[in-house]
Amino acid sequence: MFAVISFISTVLLYGGAKLLYRRTKYIFLSPLVICPIVLISLLLSSHVPYDTYNNGTRWITDMLQPATVAFAVPLYKYHKLLKKHALEIMIGVSGGSVIAILSSIFYGKWLHVAPAMIDSLAPRSVTTPFAMNVSQNIGGLPVMTAVFVILTGVTGMIVGPLILRWLPIKQKISQGMLLGMGAHGAGASKAYEIGPTEGVIASLTMIVAGLVTIVLAPVLVPIVMSV
Repeated sequence: MFAVISFISTVLLYGGAKLLYRRTKYIFLSPLVICPIVLISLLLSSHVPYDTYNNGTRWITDMLQPATVAFAVPLYKYHKLLKKHALEIMIGVSGGSVIAILSSIFYGKWLHVAPAMIDSLAPRSVTTPFAMNVSQNIGGLPVMTAVFVILTGVTGMIVGPLILRWLPIKQKISQGMLLGMGAHGAGASKAYEIGPTEGVIASLTMIVAGLVTIVLAPVLVPIVMSV
């Protein structure tokens, strides 16, 4: 019974938060911000264990894996745009992915975080389906990786527009890449609010970053962790 309640309440909460954000455009009312806070508060106040809640919503998390296939759609749909800006995207995304992985490991070591947590932190800068897959392959905890991904996305969604406002970044391609690389799915959503070109580039950047991270993370993480 509680499994059904968990599922329904999660869906309704997300739908309500999404509707509220669509009307207000206030960043702190984004579903990525509101939903975790409300759900955690409800679980703590009602003394419901996370495992009990998770039993009712586990299939939503499991859907992230097959959802990865859907990323092929924008790659095909906008392949001409991707081909036109392939060099800029590949150089920018590859560099950004390497910096994201290395900085995560260095910050983790600096803070004396456990190795398993560092492995979970390393793929934080790509969208959740890719990140959880990479985390599992390199010995991390996919659930913790999902948390780090959300925190990174929310932070990037807030800071990204401020950077665009402060720095002379006027090209739509550059704006889309900054948001897609810095905040993955959340950044792509924000980029679409700026303009369609920015949104498409952010989405493509997010997908390419995920593919690059899948290749680079299993190689970089063990090498840097052993240093």
